[in-house]
Amino acid sequence: MKRVVIVRHAKSVPYGYEDDFNRDLTDRGKNDANLVSKELIKKEINPEILISSPAKRALKTARIFADTLGFERSQIKELKEIYDSLTTSEFLELIHSLPDEAETVFFFGHNPGFHFFVNNLLKISLNDMPTCATVGIDFSVNTWKKAEARTGDLAFRITPKMLK
Repeated sequence: MKRVVIVRHAKSVPYGYEDDFNRDLTDRGKNDANLVSKELIKKEINPEILISSPAKRALKTARIFADTLGFERSQIKELKEIYDSLTTSEFLELIHSLPDEAETVFFFGHNPGFHFFVNNLLKISLNDMPTCATVGIDFSVNTWKKAEARTGDLAFRITPKMLK
């Protein structure tokens, strides 16, 4: 089994759109990222690879998760393509390129793309992807190259609101 965990960045400042790339997390966003990542520990979910948009709010969310989950920050891979937006087909190509030794891979990024990816990878549809929503998608395959759209099973969905 292979698991993709898709994390929308935590709550960010509601201003600074003229420099969207550098928008920061709010205090609530930082707290939410801590809360959700601690829930992952309870569920014994551990990443082998973390891939993030290099935008400040996504990368900071990834770093909070990394710290909580005991993942080395310097090992977070930044992919500008996640910020620039990918099609579902391009996102699947990224998944297909993952090393098969890894079983659980986290992606940190943005809506609307991440909401589309979740709904296009799962067999079912999810209504929304609020900030810091974290969705685990399981593929019953032994190699990443066999992961396909609309074949993933929902392993879990965590939102900050569920934990408050």
